[in-house]
Amino acid sequence: MKTVKIGFVGCGAISGIYLKNITNRFKDIEIIGVCDLIRERAEKAVAEYRIPKLYNDMHELFADPEVDIVLNITRPYEHYDVTMAALRAGKNVYSEKPLAASLKEGREIRALAAEKGLMLGGAPDTFLGAGIQTCRKLIDDGVIGDVVGAAGFMICRGHESWHPDPEFYYKYGGGPMFDMGPYYLTALVNLCGCVESVSAMTNISFPKRTITSKPHCGEVIDVDVPTYYAGTMRFASGAIGTLFTTFDVFYPGQARLEVYGSEGTLMVPDPNTFGGPVKLYKPTDGGMQEIPLTFDYPENSRALGLADMAKALQTGRPWRANSDMTFHVLEIMEGFAESGRTHREVAIESRFDKTPLMNPDMPHGVLDV
Repeated sequence: MKTVKIGFVGCGAISGIYLKNITNRFKDIEIIGVCDLIRERAEKAVAEYRIPKLYNDMHELFADPEVDIVLNITRPYEHYDVTMAALRAGKNVYSEKPLAASLKEGREIRALAAEKGLMLGGAPDTFLGAGIQTCRKLIDDGVIGDVVGAAGFMICRGHESWHPDPEFYYKYGGGPMFDMGPYYLTALVNLCGCVESVSAMTNISFPKRTITSKPHCGEVIDVDVPTYYAGTMRFASGAIGTLFTTFDVFYPGQARLEVYGSEGTLMVPDPNTFGGPVKLYKPTDGGMQEIPLTFDYPENSRALGLADMAKALQTGRPWRANSDMTFHVLEIMEGFAESGRTHREVAIESRFDKTPLMNPDMPHGVLDV
């Protein structure tokens, strides 16, 4: 079976792990070409990974009949324009998170993909890694009993002290919920099922931010989006979840994700990672215990969701990191933002069915059929 050829739009910071993993890890996909608004980035990728084609722009990439799937790894507020242009050109698309910067944009993207009969998938794919897949199996097997609740916490002081270009984190499509929320929410809906309503309180704690990292040290950012979210979710199952994300707090850690059951509590790994540790607390077992990972891909395996989608393109089966999931997550995030503005509970209209578990018996780098 021939490999599925991937065309990159965007060669920024996150592209490095995609380039590495597609080249060295996943057997059914290969990079056919790349482009970037900063041409030097694309040239560097071509040279380092021996990529066959360097496109002048994304439209040249979309016109290439050899490209099977467009990988959109531009900045969040650019996702809509790039994905829509690729779909109009007849290309399947896999996008970095979030699907779009607004629910309206997400609906238009989904409608166009459906109209054209094209595949649409997206990040994050960390839920397919060994850590969260192990947690999912434990929940499915009833190890913690009936799920009654969940909680996630992403706490940090923002990006202006270390990121080379932090401004977009505080603009349209940014903020802690739209930046990091997809990791937590994707994990939660795959562990606990879909969400039917949300509420939240939000705030812009610091309307201006001073960059202290190079090369923009000293520049001041006007903050346009909430940077403090305290959200609650009602899952369709009846379970209640909370999600706290902020760029406003000094804190010694960053990630915490827990699922509460009638018979125990599951400590889920950082959803921005693929591995562990997975910890289980059950009074009947005498306290906390670490659970061995029972699935593959504990290391940074970004492009795993893309490889799974490529296998679906080859075989016709469904793919796991699909737009039902990415759109549901987008609607939850926008629901939090709307609730913060209007001070009311917001219904979530979309639904998402948990995708099948990964097959732990497949050779590493090869996805199941």
